Amino acid sequence: MKFLFALHDPPYGTERTYNGIRWARQMLDTNGTQPDNEVKVFLFADAVVSVMSEQKTPNGFYNIASMLKALASKGAAVGICGTCLDARGIAEDMILKGAHRSSMAELADWTTWADQVVNV
Repeated sequence: MKFLFALHDPPYGTERTYNGIRWARQMLDTNGTQPDNEVKVFLFADAVVSVMSEQKTPNGFYNIASMLKALASKGAAVGICGTCLDARGIAEDMILKGAHRSSMAELADWTTWADQVVNV
């Protein structure tokens, strides 16, 4: 199956983005039971802060950027709302490798591509 995860919340302060990434990863890590699963993640609003590459978190605390990078390395596409990046002053050189500046047009394409849309 093809899954699109839309994330909206900031990376820290709530666990919605954290759990959305974990859920997306699990859809790729199905231990061979669903080897054809595909995942795309689109970040809106304050969730775009999740892709800032130089995040430093306390030892023992999860790092959302590292989680997204790992998800992308497993084959998930990670798109970031360009308007949301601009509104927060996040330049493209601040974005982690494996994610890309995206648009509503690409989100529309991803939505029609997906068998299931998960809005977190």
